[in-house]
Amino acid sequence: MDIGSVLKEGEGGDSIEEGILVCSSPRCLSEYPIIDGIPVIVPDLRTYITNNVLPILGRNDLSDTMESLLGDCLGPGSAFDAQRQHLSTYAFDHYGDLDPGEIAPASVPPGSVVKVLGHGLEAMPLSNEGPVLDIGCSVGRTSFELAARMDRLVLGVDLNFGMLKVARAVLERGIVSYPKRKVGITFERREFPAVFEKSDNVDFWACDATALPFSCNRFAAAVSLNVLDCVNSPYDHLSEIARVLIPGSRATLATPYDWSTGATPVQAWLGGHSQRSAHKGASDAILRSLLAGGGHPGAIEELELVSEKEIPWTLRLHDRSSMEYQVDMVVVRKKAIS
Repeated sequence: MDIGSVLKEGEGGDSIEEGILVCSSPRCLSEYPIIDGIPVIVPDLRTYITNNVLPILGRNDLSDTMESLLGDCLGPGSAFDAQRQHLSTYAFDHYGDLDPGEIAPASVPPGSVVKVLGHGLEAMPLSNEGPVLDIGCSVGRTSFELAARMDRLVLGVDLNFGMLKVARAVLERGIVSYPKRKVGITFERREFPAVFEKSDNVDFWACDATALPFSCNRFAAAVSLNVLDCVNSPYDHLSEIARVLIPGSRATLATPYDWSTGATPVQAWLGGHSQRSAHKGASDAILRSLLAGGGHPGAIEELELVSEKEIPWTLRLHDRSSMEYQVDMVVVRKKAIS
């Protein structure tokens, strides 16, 4: 898929809120929906729709009071509760610094993700023409930051449809709206304006980080923050980054290696198990070995390590709780074709 052409065609025109994309190959003719302005282009569409039916069909016009009552009825651990908790954590980190209602200094300041992105961009100069890919864009702040700082077309992709709807609302209406968790299943609705420079160059799609729907050598840069330990196959994610990057281009990856079988089967973890191995289960050592020259038998030869450092990343859970990560940030470069 020529992402540059697709994004440019949308400039200056009305966005498509609903529609169906059809593969042009006579041997395929697969259909992919556009829902609430978000193209959904994933390998297993049936499973994706089944897993995301709540955010896809969820209403956006319920009052804070009604949402509270529904949350009480459905209770903790429900899909509704899980969705609100995720939105609370990531929307606060992405946009909480822009909320005029955050009067008192927060016990956990927002903006960690922007700081992490900034560290990555220091080692990621643009050397090629082309768009930028933000993999695992969540609720979208990093995509807006990339567009403003790099002055390029930026595509944010994620599998969480609820988060993409928050990002889309910022893009289309300049409004951040999300449920901020106070404690337990108590939330308050936060809504405030957010306008970003070069936002016309941004779009958001639902895509799988391990099976990106783009042709080879299309992107001048890529970012993958908090994704590597959240996908079914970290190896396939790395391989896809190598495939879609233009030779000579760079990508930034940052991960706390917070492995969970809910996201990644143990056999696909990069370390985090088998302390009897040569690397004693160290995830960062396994990642380095997968890059060109690292000595791994399945090394991704197209990528080479440019830099690596540890960066703090703090996420707010509720008024009295937070998670403090020390993420491993690596910048990789796709080898130029000799």
